[in-house]
Amino acid sequence: MKIVIAEKISPAAVELFRDEDGWTLVTPDQIEGKLATHLADADALIVRSAVKVDARVLEPATRLRVIGRAGVGVDNIDLEAATKKGIAVMNTPGANAVAVAEHTLGLMLAMARHLCRADALMHAGKWEKRTLQGTELRGKTLGIVGLGRVGLEVAKRARAFHMTVVAHDPFVSTSVVRDLEIRMASLGEIYATADYITLHVGLTPQTAGMINAENIKKMKRGVRLVNCARGELVDEAALAEALKSGQVAAAALDVFSDEPLRQSPLAALENVVMSPHIAGSTHEAQEAVGYQIALQVKEYLKHGVIQNAVNIPSVSHEEYLEMHPYIVLAERLGAFLAQATEGNAEEVVVRYSGPMAEWKTELLRNAALKGIINHMLSEPANLVNAAAIAGERGIRVRETKKPRPSGGGAANVLSVALKTTAEEHRVRGTVLHEKSPRLLGVDDIDVEAPLERNLVYMRNLDVPGVIGKIGTILGNHRINIANFSLGRQEKAAQTAEAIAVVHVDSRVPEAVLDELRRVEAVKVAKAMRL
Repeated sequence: MKIVIAEKISPAAVELFRDEDGWTLVTPDQIEGKLATHLADADALIVRSAVKVDARVLEPATRLRVIGRAGVGVDNIDLEAATKKGIAVMNTPGANAVAVAEHTLGLMLAMARHLCRADALMHAGKWEKRTLQGTELRGKTLGIVGLGRVGLEVAKRARAFHMTVVAHDPFVSTSVVRDLEIRMASLGEIYATADYITLHVGLTPQTAGMINAENIKKMKRGVRLVNCARGELVDEAALAEALKSGQVAAAALDVFSDEPLRQSPLAALENVVMSPHIAGSTHEAQEAVGYQIALQVKEYLKHGVIQNAVNIPSVSHEEYLEMHPYIVLAERLGAFLAQATEGNAEEVVVRYSGPMAEWKTELLRNAALKGIINHMLSEPANLVNAAAIAGERGIRVRETKKPRPSGGGAANVLSVALKTTAEEHRVRGTVLHEKSPRLLGVDDIDVEAPLERNLVYMRNLDVPGVIGKIGTILGNHRINIANFSLGRQEKAAQTAEAIAVVHVDSRVPEAVLDELRRVEAVKVAKAMRL
């Protein structure tokens, strides 16, 4: 085996490979601008973030089986090019979780005890105790938004400070948090009650700009905010105004919308603690990610075991071509469910009917899970790791299969059900013309609609006049309707329900949804993006 280590990693990680008889190592000091040459006969490549692994670099790599990224982000790796060449791509999620959690607590202490200002005053030769009286973390309420690996580590440490911990994460089951004495809550409750709020979610359309002027107004006056996740979660201008007014007492940020930070309204404020995206940068974390990726690559090369892969698992080219439209269908059905259903996820059931029941359904199952859980996660789910992430979150996953009847001719129908702490819904769909994912029904109501782009999902009482009111409201706000799909229950009673799936040409603001919800017959109105 030949292993190319393109960037510096832990010496202990390098020794893992040296311990194998007959394995050849190429280290960073040996590459000297000849990466492509060394990859021509390499079995594995290990990188960090500086080396760009694109299609050009991979072209001569005819033997390469695996790329290991010592870290989480894989933006420097062309996943499509790697997948086409049958190369597994692995990363090391969670290896720096403790480092980020400790940095989060450090920032909280810095705000509580005015440590940065105290240090600056002392260096300026000033002994100013009166203005530096702080507060304790003990007895305060910490709101954690996103309870993935980092969020859980933060919760453990906050409990040691005798803080009350409340958390919001739609995809963590109650069994996971019970032992840590974490109480799950809505975002609204966290905003209203938390003394400290810390963000540990990934960047999605739902989380981008979540700390904005509107939500800051909902927060307890004097709240302190920490962000060690993604800079794009915070509207910096809105936060600056809240810091000036005292609505937010202090903020501590390790990440920013534009990095490196050059211009920000936060930079001139004394009640802001800033660090240059170093939360995960400790000697121990860097050692951990290097050692972990070396272990994973070694296991794959020796035993074929794939851990923390971020691209598609092994199927033949022909199988993938046949399955791909249904992979898209499964993900969009899952995304539809995630946006239609309230509560914390507890169980997902995927049902296959027709010829697809005889396929390798792991890809379809994982695509549905990816669609469901990718809306509120600190690390993105993909076709390989979605089931593992669901398991970590305590979400039960079941599959049922109904193969084609002996006579043949059955169509493929995929059904996905999501049970949460609050409710349960099921959607079913198929693929038309071998490429178009199509919704066939929601719960017990048949409704056929394309699964794409922007839509409004509505449930209402089946009474006259609702369609006209919906069209009027959207029209008054200059929102153009591209497609209007309707379905309703059999008229067994006057209270029968109907469903509308309205495709629109632009996103629907929350204010418009509120107006739709005020229509007397409307029970549910939600904007979705597929």
